[in-house]
Order: sequence, then structure tokens, then C-alpha cells
Amino acid sequence: MSYYLDFEKPLEEISIRIDELRRLGAAADPDDQSELAKLEEEALKMRRDIFSKLSRWQTTLVARHPDRPYALDYISLMASDFVEVHGDRAFSDDPAVVGGLATLGGRSVMLVGHQKGRGVKQKIQRNFGQPHPEGYRKALRLMKLAQQFTKPVVTLIDTPGAYPGIGAEERGQAEAIATNLMEMSRLRTPIVSVVIGEGGSGGALALGVGDRLFMLEYSVYSVISPEGCASILWRKNGDLSQEEFSKAADALKVTAKDLLNLGIIDGIIPEPVGGAHRDYHATADNIAKTVTKALDELEPISPEKLIEGRYERLRKLGSFLEG
Repeated sequence: MSYYLDFEKPLEEISIRIDELRRLGAAADPDDQSELAKLEEEALKMRRDIFSKLSRWQTTLVARHPDRPYALDYISLMASDFVEVHGDRAFSDDPAVVGGLATLGGRSVMLVGHQKGRGVKQKIQRNFGQPHPEGYRKALRLMKLAQQFTKPVVTLIDTPGAYPGIGAEERGQAEAIATNLMEMSRLRTPIVSVVIGEGGSGGALALGVGDRLFMLEYSVYSVISPEGCASILWRKNGDLSQEEFSKAADALKVTAKDLLNLGIIDGIIPEPVGGAHRDYHATADNIAKTVTKALDELEPISPEKLIEGRYERLRKLGSFLEG
């Protein structure tokens, strides 16, 4: 690992020493090997302790960790024969949304996901995972293609939100998101969605209407980011503090546990101790197993029943009191 969050700092020094001993490999003497085993056990215990009591704001930071796997990382690990499709056939190709046909768990599926970038060049190219309208129109084009060839759709959600720039608004950002919500609600093929990092606002919802919705253990899903919420509610003069961000995250109930308790999601996909960035392969395997099981349950259901169930599922979200 090259980056440690503030609350992970106690792990940094011990992790550096572990890496040094591992590099010695076969050249390490018995004392070094004994020290390595003890340090690894100590680091695992420390990591379990830290991650067993994360606050909602700390979970948000883990969901945004720069070393965390992104959609294309998961696709390369859990699927084969991936053929990426580009463009919305109306304006251009949006690199913040990726998708195409692939083989997952022995079946052909349409994979669609948000894609962030690493490093300055990639981040700019992917627009920090914030799609333009053409990204959502590309996603919808792929979903309709899946419907045409009776392929299930799997979406991987990871965005801080739809891009709010002038160009995006001029090209119909709100309309593109609304159209996706409408069309996904009546798509005649199974849809399974997984929040793999950030699930931010309508930018996430535009890929999140389906038959099953899962979240990775340290992902977040919310109508607005904690920073955005804090800015609206408490900004007066000067910058906001971590305390306000934490207060907003608590009020929004952004974590997978919160949303499972509220009945918003269907299940939580476990991550390795310390987060998905600790073990890409294990996390990808967990996602593949969960998605495959969900598709096994959904594929025998007729399109009419799928649509009806999707409608009923959405109608049950939330609660209210009649006065």
C-alpha cells in the first residue's frame, strides 16, 4: 500500500517493516522470519480492531481510498471475454462510464459501471468518475442491447455524482438520468447492481434501478455527499471541519449496514479486513459469487414478473406516517 488514511496511521510503521522483511524472502534469517510472522499477526489484529469500529465518515473515506479497486479492475478479475463498447450514438464517448459484453459465472452478461482514474492524467480523462449525459445514454444503449439479446445486466456503481458542469446541463443531464430511471424500471431482463465504492446521488441512481442491489462492506450510498450536506446545513464563514462531515454522514446513514437495516439494499458483500484495496482478488471473487447467485434466482422469472417485482420493490422503499 502507498496510502494510509489518518485512522490507519498506527498500521503504517508496522506495515513498512513487514514489507521490508517480505522483500528479503528466502534470504531472511530465522530471526527475521520469526519477526515477520509476529508482525503480520499483530498487524492483522490491529487492522481488525480499527475496522470493527469505523464511524460513518471513516467508512466514506475507505470507500474513496485511492488504492481501492475500480470497475475495470473487478471486470478483469471476475469476468472473461470482456468486449468494451464505446459511445452513445448521439454525442460522444464518456470514459466515466464503461460497459460491454462479458462472461461471468459461465453466462454472458452486459457489464456497465462507473470508472474512476488513478493519477492526474487518468483522473482527468475519467472526469473523476463523474459522468456526463452521454455516459448515461451509453449505459442505457448497452442495457437495451442486453434486452434485445436476452442478456442480464450487471452494474457496478462508483461515482461521487453526475457531473454538474455547464456543458453537461446544456446536453440534458437531468433528462438523461431520469430516462435511465424510467427505462431501467421496465427493462425486460434481470438487473443486478453493486455499489463498489461511492454511490452518490442521481449519478448513482441512474445505474441503480434493478431487481437486486448489493453494497460492498465499506462502500457508501447516499442522496448527497457528507461534504455537500454539511455545506448546505452548516456553512457560514470559512471552511467546514471533519466534525461537520462526520455529523452529516451520521445523519445521512450512508453505510451498507444502515441501508440494509432500512431495507434499501438486498445484502452486504464482505471485504477483506482493511478494505477491498487489501485484496483485489478476494473482493472480486465475493462480488462474482453474489451476483451469480442473484442471477440464478432471477433468470427463471418471466419479464412481466421481473418488472412487477421491480415496481413493488421500489414502492416499498422508505416509510411514512399518515396524519
